[in-house]
Amino acid sequence: MNDSDASTTPVVHELSPTPDPWKVCQQLAHRDGLIFFDSALRHAELGRYSFVMASPLRKYELETATHGQDPFETVREDFAKLKLTHIQELPPFQGGIAGMLGYELNNCFEKIDLQGVDEFQMPVMAVGLYDWVIAWDHEQNRSWIIAHGLSQESLTPDQSKARQTIEAILANLSSTTPTETWRCDQPPVKLKDSGHPIEYKDLPQLQSDFSRDAYLKSVEQVIEYIKAGDIFQTNLSQRLLHPLTDPVRDLYGRLRTVNPATYGGLMLWDDWAIASASPEQFMEVRENNVETRPIKGTRRRGLSPEAELYTGDELRESAKEMAENVMITDLLRNDLSRVCQPGTVHTSELCRVETYATVQHLVSVVRGLLKPEHDAWNLLSATFPGGSITGAPKVRAMEIITELEPTARGPYCGSLFYLGHDGSFDSNILIRSFAIKNGWIQCRVGGGITAKSSPAAEYEETFHKAEGMLRALKK
Repeated sequence: MNDSDASTTPVVHELSPTPDPWKVCQQLAHRDGLIFFDSALRHAELGRYSFVMASPLRKYELETATHGQDPFETVREDFAKLKLTHIQELPPFQGGIAGMLGYELNNCFEKIDLQGVDEFQMPVMAVGLYDWVIAWDHEQNRSWIIAHGLSQESLTPDQSKARQTIEAILANLSSTTPTETWRCDQPPVKLKDSGHPIEYKDLPQLQSDFSRDAYLKSVEQVIEYIKAGDIFQTNLSQRLLHPLTDPVRDLYGRLRTVNPATYGGLMLWDDWAIASASPEQFMEVRENNVETRPIKGTRRRGLSPEAELYTGDELRESAKEMAENVMITDLLRNDLSRVCQPGTVHTSELCRVETYATVQHLVSVVRGLLKPEHDAWNLLSATFPGGSITGAPKVRAMEIITELEPTARGPYCGSLFYLGHDGSFDSNILIRSFAIKNGWIQCRVGGGITAKSSPAAEYEETFHKAEGMLRALKK
């Protein structure tokens, strides 16, 4: 291991035998600000690492977004003070910044007249500065506690303090005492608007912020905007709502079992939580190399291997799905060109079929090389929120979203992310995700509307995407 500066090198303790990440997460869930980046769906490239962290030294929150402000100013200043050694042989995140960016953070970067009702008032940004992390390399089947010994008062590493931190974590992991009830586990509060009941299998309490007819009319309105030349496509979503009837711990345990994902995660923050089974990466940075993996194009999985092949071929041969993916890929190429070196932005893979628990998707891969004067904060400012869940052109698509969707998106289509002290960055797009507050579970689902969209088919597709999530609601 690289030990060029002993004073800034973290203290590392390997866990042997390698524990189960979800079990570790539960044993530490009583700690403040827990975040679990969960590669429940193992993949040599995309699902290789998992991380658990808690007890952030500092929290950075933004309740609402104001156009023109830099939401990252304070956290960026603190992050710049970190002078820590990165150990190349260990997983990429070894402490630093992690948290959630909500969709409505977009108003910091583009002036969007937000209209949707926001009953749950979740912050548009909630991130923490984390001194320690437990990291898994699933390919090697190894895990480590990594700690620097930072404190709230000082961002200077202290190896003696780091050892104390590791001892306290080991004590938590060896404890057989059940953790206290999570603060987001509470009975549902009464809402002003009960929404529209949805008839869906064994979930009689499920409701939406759209009636079926209203959703179809909104799809038709998007198509009219396309015909008028306003946009090429827009992502339109509905919010499914269900009361929280058992602990978040049990809900997420079922979710990662019935709908495992490469970019899943759990965040417990004050009186709310996010439970995600996202299949979609937003942005990744490794040594200034940027990668994004837009998903556009969906089919329900077949019931047999033969049917799976047919479904994949159907996706590839769909002019509508291919056009949708290509448009968003072009949008992301344009976004990346704002912060990447000229000539480096390219599409390395276009419209390949990937299979997940309940659906198949078309996925493309766009790469570029950051300009020397830019970093992950600049990248976020230039690209957030992800184009795959807004539409093209991006700003007009976001204006139409806020016009047509009756409620605020909140965390949906925002991001869970980490930024390591060496600049390593990874993030998901918060689709296939639950946002939990005030005793309610929010699950938004949507799809890209194009000129060739069928309103009825688009409505049904939202439930295909929600199927794995809704399974997790059943005890």
